[in-house]
Amino acid sequence: METITKTKEKNVLGTELKPCGFDPVAGYMRDGYCRLVYGDSGTHLLCAVMSEEFLEFSRLRGNDLVTPIPQWRFPGLKPGDHWCLCVSRWIQAERKGVAPKVVLESTHQDTLKYIDFELLLDYKY
Repeated sequence: METITKTKEKNVLGTELKPCGFDPVAGYMRDGYCRLVYGDSGTHLLCAVMSEEFLEFSRLRGNDLVTPIPQWRFPGLKPGDHWCLCVSRWIQAERKGVAPKVVLESTHQDTLKYIDFELLLDYKY
């Protein structure tokens, strides 16, 4: 059974940040949440729904998100999985036309420092 942690952090809608996913467990800390954590140089703030196109795009740029890495508690992703992405990778994918859909309720408000809200709305899941 999954544990849902209450947080005072806000999402891009200005409401309580909701978990991104528990199957697989998302978030830099593997707690289900997309938020900035000390030591996370990747800024994993954006909750995205994986697509075949995005997973291939990421693999071709040296970040294979499909192959499991058990020592990092990373099960490997498949289309449809919800995952916390680096904001910069999502921006790269958007510029190439392969950005995945975004779960706004689970995307941290700090994402708005990097991406306009109107653009995120275009990718709403």
